Amino acid sequence: MSSSTPRTAAAWGFLAPALLLIGLSVLIPAAMALLMSFTQAGLDVSEPLRFVGLANVRRLLADPMFFRVTGTTFLYLVGVVPPVVLGALALAVLVNRQLPGIHWFRAAYYTPVLVSIVVAAIAFRWLYAENGLINGWLGALLGERFSPIGFLTSPLLALPAVMLVTLWKGLGYYMVIFLAGLQGISADLYEAAALDGSEGWRKHLDITLPLLRPYLTLVAVISAIAATKVFEEVYLMTQGGPADSTRTLVYYVYDQAFAELEISYACTVGLALFLIVLLLSLVRLAFAGEKGLT
Repeated sequence: MSSSTPRTAAAWGFLAPALLLIGLSVLIPAAMALLMSFTQAGLDVSEPLRFVGLANVRRLLADPMFFRVTGTTFLYLVGVVPPVVLGALALAVLVNRQLPGIHWFRAAYYTPVLVSIVVAAIAFRWLYAENGLINGWLGALLGERFSPIGFLTSPLLALPAVMLVTLWKGLGYYMVIFLAGLQGISADLYEAAALDGSEGWRKHLDITLPLLRPYLTLVAVISAIAATKVFEEVYLMTQGGPADSTRTLVYYVYDQAFAELEISYACTVGLALFLIVLLLSLVRLAFAGEKGLT
């Protein structure tokens, strides 16, 4: 018997509870959803599944609402990822200094991450209300000529308003990732760059950005995946409205499953979402590089 066998058995023993939990909560439901996407099923579990082949896939490809919510999800991704990457990087650079009380500033920027998304969505919904704080401030500033802005009732403003909640909630989390990368860069590199005339923001272009490339890739991809799977903000603030302007892929899955009771079709839309997230994950692996984060 190999000497590594007891260690291997012990390792599998420690992994078994986590693997069992993942299997029961993730793998088995995912396999069932994949199976149901090729069937016609409702909420009545007593009825046998009726195999329909690729009928749900053909319905998906002919569904204009699916392509609309996919476009909305893409807009959400484009509107969230670049500001998250640039904003979190800027915050990390600002707090990566040895100054008195800098830990308090780091904690302050990270605090939104600790706030429940339910609390954040309700708070922002109140701020955005026509009789809310933002319109109140603007009314006091502009006087009687000011007309309240419908941040959540305008098809043009609702999606950016919801995006802002995602940005506010996630900046601190991604800031910590960048801060970890910044603190791994030797100060000697910046001193050598200063001798070559690279100072101020130029040193970040010459030193910081190239060395933070793996972190940039990581933050870009995981924030893109999070934006693709956005649900709570939409559900709590707009419920997909107005005029479906904030209906995303995950909300469409929820709507089809629990409002329309189209369980099989909802699983098919979920499968399409899975493929999109898988593609983003493959992009992350492709651009991470050999020295990237794993």
